[in-house]
Amino acid sequence: MIDKDGFRANVGIVVCNCEGKVFWGKRIGQHSWQFPQGGIDQGETAEEAMYRELHEETGLLPEDVSIIGSTSGWLHYRLPKHMIRRHSSPVCIGQKQRWYLVHLISDDSRFNLRSTDKPEFDGWRWVDYWAPPNEVIYFKRAVYKKALQELAPVLKEAKLKKHSWG
Repeated sequence: MIDKDGFRANVGIVVCNCEGKVFWGKRIGQHSWQFPQGGIDQGETAEEAMYRELHEETGLLPEDVSIIGSTSGWLHYRLPKHMIRRHSSPVCIGQKQRWYLVHLISDDSRFNLRSTDKPEFDGWRWVDYWAPPNEVIYFKRAVYKKALQELAPVLKEAKLKKHSWG
């Protein structure tokens, strides 16, 4: 869904563990890393898109996570000029994203990067909460920083509990 200004509706997902570290995914066949993210389909809510994208990109199901918070509105980023697909209609100049912070309440073994026929990631790791804005591709850095700044107080207030397995 591309709006009248050329921004595609999208969700971004920050998955955190009990230590406050965040999931950092390596894009398949590349040397770039990012958070799970993806477009919102026609007739789908942002939350529904978040759960769908979370499963498609990480293999996690709704019962594996707990939503801690989300950004209050849309955060935008523009694509570099060379990445704009001018032949598409309508032309997409960037993305507007609703960001979700979710707590992994299952075990790390629940991650399955091959849960779909078209995987997004071929590797992942836990990283410090503030590391991603410095590591993500340059044109996403500002939106990552804004999302993490808005979600940081929510994470600080959350009581992240370790779960016992077995």
